[in-house]
Amino acid sequence: MGALFPDAATTGDVTVRVSASYLPEQSEPARGRWFWAYHIRIENDGAGAVQLLTRHWIITDGRGARHTVEGEGVVGEQPLIAAGASYDYVSGCPLATPTGAMQGSYRMIGQDGSLFDVAIPRFALTAPAVAE
Repeated sequence: MGALFPDAATTGDVTVRVSASYLPEQSEPARGRWFWAYHIRIENDGAGAVQLLTRHWIITDGRGARHTVEGEGVVGEQPLIAAGASYDYVSGCPLATPTGAMQGSYRMIGQDGSLFDVAIPRFALTAPAVAE
């Protein structure tokens, strides 16, 4: 599991795992555009269901410029994740530099109605041409 999802963060009973991959076919370095896909798995190890309500991303490009993205749900859904279950989705991120990073949090609601934030681990976006 570690190799498939190299970055992970656990908040309480919820673990967020991330794997990012560079997509050369959607990137145009000559035009200053690089594109990555990221695969997220949210695992609920708690005794009750949790629902993802909103997302909060901090995206930093290679020049250090920070962009914040906030919104409801992920990929158009506000998934309900049963106890012991997981939820996967894939999304994408374009940057104007060949390197960058993303991190953030999800706002969740528990079965008891409590609201809590779950950390999304920081992960690097690196185009192969500049990989160390």
